[in-house]
This record gives sequence, C-alpha cells and structure tokens, in this order.
Amino acid sequence: MIDSHTHLWKPEDVEGLNAIREAIGAERMGVASVADQRTVNDNPVLFAAKAQFPTRFHTFLGLDHAAHFSSGAISTPSLNEQVDRMIALGADGMKLIETKPTHRKTVDIPIDSEYYEPAFSRAEEAGLPILWHVADPEEFWDRDLIPGWAKEAGWAYDESFVLKEQLYTEVENVLIRHPGLRVIFAHFYFLSADLPRASALFDRFPKAHFDLAPGVEMLYNMSRDPASAREFFVRHADRIIFGTDSMGDQKLDEAKSRAKMVTRWLESEDEFGVDAGADALLGESDEGIIRGMRLPDDVLARIYAGSFERLVGPAPKPQNHTLALEECRRIGREVEQLGGNTAVALGCIRRLEAIA
Repeated sequence: MIDSHTHLWKPEDVEGLNAIREAIGAERMGVASVADQRTVNDNPVLFAAKAQFPTRFHTFLGLDHAAHFSSGAISTPSLNEQVDRMIALGADGMKLIETKPTHRKTVDIPIDSEYYEPAFSRAEEAGLPILWHVADPEEFWDRDLIPGWAKEAGWAYDESFVLKEQLYTEVENVLIRHPGLRVIFAHFYFLSADLPRASALFDRFPKAHFDLAPGVEMLYNMSRDPASAREFFVRHADRIIFGTDSMGDQKLDEAKSRAKMVTRWLESEDEFGVDAGADALLGESDEGIIRGMRLPDDVLARIYAGSFERLVGPAPKPQNHTLALEECRRIGREVEQLGGNTAVALGCIRRLEAIA
C-alpha cells in the first residue's frame, strides 16, 4: 500500500508521519506541500522528511508565489525555473492547491492564466506528475447544507469566492492546452456525486487520475448506489489512487481510523459510520452511512499501489541534499521578508545539516 496524499507542517512531525505510515501498513507515502502567503510553502519540511526517510516518502513540492505576494519586492525563480528546480531536487511531483477556493482567493489569479502557463508547460514537457486540489464539495457553497465542521474550518463560501464550476472550467482549459499533463486530482475531484461526469472526464483526459483522500462526502455520495460505484472502480482502477490526507501532527488513533474507514469501504460489504473517535474533518459519527464495495483483489492492488507506481515511480527519487539545504535557506529568507515565522525553515535546516 502507498498512501499517496499526506501532509507535514513542522519538522518535529516527521517521525509522527512515519509512525502513521507504519501503523496503517503503508510501504510508502506521498507528502504534499501547500503554498501559503506567509510560509511560502511546506517544501522545507518535505526536504527534511525525505532526507530522514529516503525510501519512504515521495515529495510533491509546492510553488513559490512570494514575488506575487510582495508585489515584486521579493525576487523568486520564474515558475518554469521552479519546476526545473523541483526536478533537480529529486521531487516526485508538484502539488497545486491554488484552485481550492480559499487559496484561489488569496492568490487571486486564475489557474488558466498566463501566470501559471510556464509551470504547466515545463511539467508537461518533463512528465512531472501534479497532485492537484480543485474546488471543494458543492455543499460548501450552500449555507443550508454545509456541515458544521466545514464552517469551523473557514470553508463556507459566499459570493466573494469563485464558484465550483468556474474552477472546473479553468482547470479543463489547462488540460486542453496541455494534454500530456500527468495529473492526480485530489479528493476524487469532488465529483463523487456525479460518476457519469467523472467517467466522461476520464474519457476526455486520459492522463487524469483521482485520489481517494477523504472528503468524507465522497464515501457518503457513493454509498447511495454502491453497485454503480463498484462498477466505476472496477472499470477505472488504473485511474484511482489510494490516499488518506493524514497529517504528521495527527493523533495516531485518528490517522488509523481515517485509513481504516477508506480501506473498509473498498474491501468489505459492511454498512458502517465514521468512528466516534475520528478526526474533526470527518464530521460526527451519525452523519451518514458508508456502504462497502468489496472490490476484487486485482482492483485493490492497482488502487493501493499499482496506479501510483505507474504514474509516479516504484520508489522515491533521490534527493539532492545540497540543493535542498539551499532551498530551505532561500525560503527562510522569503518567509522573513513576508513577515512570517522562520522557525520551520530553521528547524528543517538544522535537521538537514545534522543528516549531512
């Protein structure tokens, strides 16, 4: 098993994420960096994780928008140079969260604009996979339907946020322009309530994939008609990739519960709910019923590992240690200029220096 979608925020959580990996029985994990206005991105923590566990963590690095956020006061590499640098560092892929509504509002640049074009062109040319968060569940735009935990997280979207369909239009413009892009759309591309549309997207874009990191709505939506869901998964097993969206600072029991919920849904015919001890982002235990699909073993093998390995590779790429240290120092300087806290970058530098 490969858990393709996890996160790290601080260097002291690296051991915690590896403990989660061991506890859920994953051979390896993909760790995703999130671009941010104050921290730049999580790349330094990913460098520290791969340096400490080079055979266990695949890294999906984030872009650096410090020049944009500082109105040009900070000089950063161009986006195509950033992709080249990711490749030189030994990144296994690139992470995009800039089309999550909150992040789109912060960056405030359409993903199909000329701003991003150099990054997409270079990623397509190099074959660098992209783990890409687009939109969110449709109920987040509906004040009567949005769950309480999503409101608490700041994901209640009013008219000041870009609409879900606008984000899909922009993303599909990119895919049309760059048909060779190798993409994993996080959280099932938030199309779990519309499997015919999901299937049509796979037909249109042969290099598109979905991961299964919850959004718990994904399991509820497909549990309404588990037979149709099972048929979709069997047909498209090579396009579906296991993930949990676990975090290195998460309680071990919560992370195990999150992974078990997804594997039980895939492997059994059980009817069950979210565990009472699950993390807050999965909501309350009485919110809905999950109905398992009991997928065939060969389908499970592709979803758990085969699809990811075919797209990303059978092992994490070796990391350029010297360049990783240089990047940590560069990002640390940018964080200071943006008025953020440099503790994370400094902690990652210390860890990399100790390993060297």
